Amino acid sequence: MSTDTINLDSPLQLAINLTDEQFWQLCQRNRDYRFEANSQGDLIIMPPTGSDTGRRNIKITTQLEIWNSKHKLGIAFDSSTGFTLPNGAKRSPDASWIKLARWNNLTTEEQEKFAPICPDFVVELRSKTDALKPLQEKMQEYLDNGAKLGWLIDRQNQQVEIYRTNQPVEIIKSPSSLSGENILPNFILDLTEIL
Repeated sequence: MSTDTINLDSPLQLAINLTDEQFWQLCQRNRDYRFEANSQGDLIIMPPTGSDTGRRNIKITTQLEIWNSKHKLGIAFDSSTGFTLPNGAKRSPDASWIKLARWNNLTTEEQEKFAPICPDFVVELRSKTDALKPLQEKMQEYLDNGAKLGWLIDRQNQQVEIYRTNQPVEIIKSPSSLSGENILPNFILDLTEIL
């Protein structure tokens, strides 16, 4: 009996062009996998996060949702949420937020699937297996498609890259917290157990 295994790159990127409906069905039928698609339509298959990354990620989404429930300025999303960006890419940030007026401008059908909108705020949490450059490119893609503020939390280098519209990327070493600035007024993310 052979025990040969096939090693695949992670994340795996395949040149397969799917319609929006086919992509939706693929995700619905394979809920144990994480899928994204780039603006060229290439399918990106990502492994589920490890337990430690998941533990840290929930701390981000919990703090974001607590702030959002208090201020009611928009809608917060977790890492299982997909969005179709204006450039056609289908992305799932680790945490995200959309202003209420922008969300309410979508139809009910658009809200139920991969909403055709780029979040105003996005967070990506780099796990130990994530290469930095693709995450930086993804953060820039969010900005290019309408995000106003983004945080790339890089545990490996103990730093946060802050992405803002029409500004150079700011890198902060070992911050204990981050401010939502004027995009998320009065939101402070405590990084104590995240970074």
